[in-house]
Amino acid sequence: MRTSETGEKLSVNDVRIVGRLGAKVSTKCLPSGDEITVFSIVIDRPSREVRGSTQIDTIACITTKAQLAGRLHGWEPGRWIEAEGVLRRRFWRAGGGLGSAMEVDVRRMKSV
Repeated sequence: MRTSETGEKLSVNDVRIVGRLGAKVSTKCLPSGDEITVFSIVIDRPSREVRGSTQIDTIACITTKAQLAGRLHGWEPGRWIEAEGVLRRRFWRAGGGLGSAMEVDVRRMKSV
């Protein structure tokens, strides 16, 4: 837990993921006009956590940073990467209702 200089408790939202770049990297234009790059990172589950046939987790990620987007579009699926960012819940209108998803908003990334 983090605390401020006055001893007040502070919330923390830090995410670090190391895994393989998923098969699809795409760019979406949001209704606001902003562009996001959408991708996934595939994480192998430790053998002690494998139940049934699910041996991986696929983590939904986005970035709004043009430099990271350019790098992602140049990388082949399966490349090992390390990403750092924050967990976000994104909302959108879908068929008369409201849709949402949890995803990692990636701020820094490198090939490992």
